[in-house]
Amino acid sequence: MIDFTTLRTQFPGLNQIRDGITPIFFDGPAGTQVPHCVIDAMVHYLTHCNANHGGVFATCVESDRILDAAHAGIADLLNAPSPSEIIFGNNMTSLTFHLSRSIAKILKPGDEVMVTRLDHDANVSPWTLAARDAGAAVRWIDIHAEDCTLDLDSFRKQLSQKTKWVAVGLASNGVGTINDVATITKEAKRAGAMVFLDAVHYSPHGPIDVQALGCDFLACSAYKFFGPHVGVLWGRRELLESLPCYKVRPSSNDLPGKWMTGTQNHEGLAGVAAAVEYLASLAPSGKRRERLRQAMTAIKEYEKTLSRHLLAGLAERSRFSVLGVRDFNRLNERVPTISITAKDASPQKMAAYLASNQIYAWAGNSYALEVSERLGLEPNGFLRLGFVHYNTTGEIDTLLQTLDEMP
Repeated sequence: MIDFTTLRTQFPGLNQIRDGITPIFFDGPAGTQVPHCVIDAMVHYLTHCNANHGGVFATCVESDRILDAAHAGIADLLNAPSPSEIIFGNNMTSLTFHLSRSIAKILKPGDEVMVTRLDHDANVSPWTLAARDAGAAVRWIDIHAEDCTLDLDSFRKQLSQKTKWVAVGLASNGVGTINDVATITKEAKRAGAMVFLDAVHYSPHGPIDVQALGCDFLACSAYKFFGPHVGVLWGRRELLESLPCYKVRPSSNDLPGKWMTGTQNHEGLAGVAAAVEYLASLAPSGKRRERLRQAMTAIKEYEKTLSRHLLAGLAERSRFSVLGVRDFNRLNERVPTISITAKDASPQKMAAYLASNQIYAWAGNSYALEVSERLGLEPNGFLRLGFVHYNTTGEIDTLLQTLDEMP
């Protein structure tokens, strides 16, 4: 049994004082705080082994060992078959555009690309632009507006042998919906399409297994699961090896170097390896992959208590409306990212008032432009309240009291 309250002491950002108040961080969907071990790993790298890749002298050898540890750690986190299938880059958006440029080279007129109305635009624009460049068509998977879930009938009606690429998120960064990506992937693969999964928003909230999901590519970002600002891409080996890749001529054609353009953020990769170790440390015993699975499963269960607590509080307050899944019996269908609107206050006004009380949350569409437009919420969007495992029900009580006091 993990005592999530005591874990807060490992996060120095949670213990700062601003204007005499300890801040409350409900901004996790935009980036989480990091534990001491991540900070220490990055400082150690810059202090003791700051070097470029591939040299024979001591700092290079030690640096490469740390970079290899980052690849191995993410492979365990995602249950990838091999560390060499793990690609790092600036962020998920940059990596996705890097891949989409290659996908555009294999698409042709008459092909179709499928995206959703629920996704972050980083899992929409790269593919719609690739389709445009290749002369392919774009198909949209619609949503059920009442609970912000994907309309699988919309998906099935449009899926055909023309479909070559399906892009969908594991969870919505805007409204928290967990998508049935296993079903979508299975049906898309049966039709002959490749599947790209955006796991950025889901990655801090539950276990991920790329082999069980059966997808072709999956992307996430370390700064969403308690690490530094580094993007992660996993790809199926045969596709990474066969797809055309834009890169400089002297760089390696082997994996993962083929896809990792230029010098990487080495100190950031040291932090990535440490973030994985932090998560693995939450489970008591076993091989790292199994400890990560156990830890992320426990996190998922704990975070349901946070979702339930806030949803219950909001249900008592008619001033506010919750977007997405609200039924306590359907908490398996959402992560603890709960977006709201108010009858008498804009999301921006709510965010500013909360910030004045040192409660941190985001207002706007959070780059989930399609869902915000689909729900008729543009240009203001919504107030997004996002929790991770270092948040508490006591913080939620403070949030609710502060919202009650908002003029």
